[in-house]
Amino acid sequence: MVCAARKDANGRSINYLRVSVTDRCNLRCFYCTPVHGLNLIPHSEILSYEEILAVVEAGLNLGINKVRVTGGEPLMRRGLIGFIEKLARLEGISEVALTTNGVNLGQMAHELKAAGLSRINISLDSLKRQAFARITGLDALDSVLEGIKIAQQAGFEPIKINTVVIGGSNEDQVEDFARLTIDKPLEVRFIEFMPVGDKISWNPGRVISAAWVRERIERSFGPLKPLQGRKPQDGPAIRFSIEGAKGTIGFINAMSGHTCADCNRLRLTADGHIRPCLFSDLEFDVKNLLRQVADREQIVALLEQAIAKKPASRTAAPCRRPMSAIGG
Repeated sequence: MVCAARKDANGRSINYLRVSVTDRCNLRCFYCTPVHGLNLIPHSEILSYEEILAVVEAGLNLGINKVRVTGGEPLMRRGLIGFIEKLARLEGISEVALTTNGVNLGQMAHELKAAGLSRINISLDSLKRQAFARITGLDALDSVLEGIKIAQQAGFEPIKINTVVIGGSNEDQVEDFARLTIDKPLEVRFIEFMPVGDKISWNPGRVISAAWVRERIERSFGPLKPLQGRKPQDGPAIRFSIEGAKGTIGFINAMSGHTCADCNRLRLTADGHIRPCLFSDLEFDVKNLLRQVADREQIVALLEQAIAKKPASRTAAPCRRPMSAIGG
């Protein structure tokens, strides 16, 4: 039975759960990694796949029908293919998506498609080898580009490329990313630099607005054409296209705009906490319930509480948890 999505106190229908399956990552992006390094969650404190499935199944009772698997880097966790397959088979789940840095994607893309994965987002902040290594701490650009190619061959379409534009780091590559959409059915999404995590190398002076990015693209490619009619998979992105292009361009105005009014998601952290808002440290401990052999009704009640407490908008102060622990 498909349940209607539960509404929060602000009338938003919450039908989307982002699930972090690990806080481990094979990259060390400077805007995601605390300056003194990551304090990794002990393996015993990370939810098992069975525990995650129990939370998702409880969410089905509240109208959760979309799940995105994140990390850390989710492709680093053993057994992920089987987990994706179990998620995709749940009655009531309409979409299972995944966000990855793409380093290991080429090795797994065909298996992920066969397991029932619906869509892939790839985090990619540079198309230049040296800049990529400087941002991520690893010389792996070729592996990521090959992963995108193989994912296309596996039948994933459209593939979304998530690019965080950061002043002094990659703003000179905006046109290069936009150019990717001309001949390929990719959706490149430009994301404003956000303050997520305590003691992260974030500086408001390095925020590049979506308006600046759009102006720069239009200077090179002409006026962008707004796409009519928002789709559920658009998320917070406002989408456009270059005239005649096969792909699309999206802008996520995380700092200069207001994406909160349309937020339809909860987050499940790798260590078993439900977060109603990325920018708030409000959390609900579901792991203790799971490990006390709670019944489904208790988990449903906790999810209901999290939905009811979902903030109307983000707070001014950044959250303390790094993105790798929250789930991207």
